[in-house]
Amino acid sequence: MKNVGKQTAALLLSAFLLASCSSNGENSGSTAAKTSQPTSAVTSGTPASPAFEASGGVTATPSPQASPQETVPEASSVPAQAGVQPAGDEVPILYHMNKNYDIIPNEEGTPKKVVLLTFDDGPKEAKLINSIMDTLDKHNAKAIFFVNGYRVKENPDLLKLIQTRGGIIGNHSWDHITLKDKPYAVVKKQIEDVQKAVKDITGEAPRFFRPPFGAGGDVGKKVAAESGMLAMNWSVGSLDWEIKESDADKTKKLIGNITDQLHSGSNILMHELPWTAEALDTLLSTLESKGYGFVDPRSIELKMR
Repeated sequence: MKNVGKQTAALLLSAFLLASCSSNGENSGSTAAKTSQPTSAVTSGTPASPAFEASGGVTATPSPQASPQETVPEASSVPAQAGVQPAGDEVPILYHMNKNYDIIPNEEGTPKKVVLLTFDDGPKEAKLINSIMDTLDKHNAKAIFFVNGYRVKENPDLLKLIQTRGGIIGNHSWDHITLKDKPYAVVKKQIEDVQKAVKDITGEAPRFFRPPFGAGGDVGKKVAAESGMLAMNWSVGSLDWEIKESDADKTKKLIGNITDQLHSGSNILMHELPWTAEALDTLLSTLESKGYGFVDPRSIELKMR
């Protein structure tokens, strides 16, 4: 009987030790599971996303979360480098220019109540460029800046500023002379020297050409085409070049000059002038109130038709 008692006691002691080890193992595993959980802003119980399921449950490292004091703007409200088109983001060709220099939709359904914004005779000064670009960004608008070669040579940093701020650079000849009656060799040099200078500074040659005074003649069109550019004049002039610093109501005058001629597809000529920069926000708001949008120059075919 004593032997039976000793065996029974031994069995009971073994059972107690086994139970104790099992309990410690479960507690240890639970602790490890808790300490290995990734820190995440995802609320527990949120269903797995389709991407998570499709990847067999493998997830990428979560993006950093904004602190409570920070506000993350929506993607549509963030200017792409204050207007710069992201690399590799192609702009579809939706419009062409007709013989009246108006911008016309290629297909039915594309908005036709649009205007093209252009600024000639730059680059002049950073303050003007930044003011114009700030306003364009505010209205989610793009514009062509037709530059002169001699100004580019004097101010290469200003040309780079236009590019960096998202402006589309156009060719306005080297010396801002009347090209219509000049021989082919002269016109070619006036245009191609600008192409080279702009490309050397920005890495990209202009795709649009506007002759000074709107007088390029057939030779100007020919050379522009040979350089792969669309030659254009304008269909609505702001007459900002006739406004003087001493004039009263400069903004009202400029806007009136444009709205008096306004129509769908208007190709609007302006200049890098202080009063134009000052009037631009009111002008663009006025155009928007009339139902007009702003065409991206990169969406225009490089051939008139």
